[in-house]
Amino acid sequence: MDVMQAIKGRRSIRKYKPDPVPDEAVNTVLEAARWAPSWSNTQCWQFIVVRDPEGKRELAGTLKRLAHGAENPAAAAIREAPAVIVSCAELGKSGYYKGEPATDKGDWFMFDVALAMQNLTLAAHAMGLGTVHVGLFEAKDVASILEIPEGVAVVDMTPLGYPDETPGAIPRKDLADIVFQGKYGKK
Repeated sequence: MDVMQAIKGRRSIRKYKPDPVPDEAVNTVLEAARWAPSWSNTQCWQFIVVRDPEGKRELAGTLKRLAHGAENPAAAAIREAPAVIVSCAELGKSGYYKGEPATDKGDWFMFDVALAMQNLTLAAHAMGLGTVHVGLFEAKDVASILEIPEGVAVVDMTPLGYPDETPGAIPRKDLADIVFQGKYGKK
């Protein structure tokens, strides 16, 4: 599968088959994450693979309910997928020069981890696996469950498994609606 096919074909998967994901496949998607670009090659990301049912149940319990009170649909995905990958970041590395933030953006860990997770999700899709980025959770609770030390932030979680659904494409804005030439607002 070429990269544009993977980008355009990837979908957020919230229903998974119970079939286990082989270690080799998990390692392949983590290898894809490892090769993502990062600020000054700091590679601030770290990953925790959770496979045990109790651990996945605890992680699902950290998800916030939706505005209208319903359970976040990603909670069932985290409980049911064969594996969950939790991405973390070492703080104070990315976006820093000589110990100080180098730009007005401060710590760039969110950018770097997002790049790594995009690589991971695209590699998973190319291998026939499904993922969904999950961010609506209590990070402090996840950190406690997974015994994550201070100085490391929980960023994202994704279930990983074989899809048991085939969501359709969601419409995207036209390039003409999001691209300007030379200056903002100039079509």
